[in-house]
Amino acid sequence: MCPVCTVAVATGLGLSRWLGIDDTISGLWIGGLIVSLIIWTINWLNKKNIHFLGRKILVVVIYYGTVIVPLYWAGIMGNQLNKFWGIDKLLLGMILGSIGFSLGAWVYSYLKTKNNNRVYFPFQKVVMPVVPLIILTIIFYFLTKPGV
Repeated sequence: MCPVCTVAVATGLGLSRWLGIDDTISGLWIGGLIVSLIIWTINWLNKKNIHFLGRKILVVVIYYGTVIVPLYWAGIMGNQLNKFWGIDKLLLGMILGSIGFSLGAWVYSYLKTKNNNRVYFPFQKVVMPVVPLIILTIIFYFLTKPGV
């Protein structure tokens, strides 16, 4: 993933927290940011020719651990009153955001491969992973809206 993707996801996360948006939606953007950082780190390790057994799993565990553990210790995650569908709102958002961002990145890669390694439109590399996050944000906005 490119630095622009990472900045786009980080901006979405910061904006949603600043606006006081539901933790599920913030979690979507946190999950997308984590996946972006994981892909970015693994690509950097590949470019530097750094290979060792379990490096991808280690990178995933480190990134998710450095986000989830402090949020849990700070009491931001794990609150029994902050659940949706029986799962902590931030954790649910992170799971779905990670899946959505990963799916968008995979679709980008697939479409680029099918088009002789050329993009279909400018900024496709940024748009494809971020669009699922936007769609999920809209869905969870209506699902978590007070009074619904």
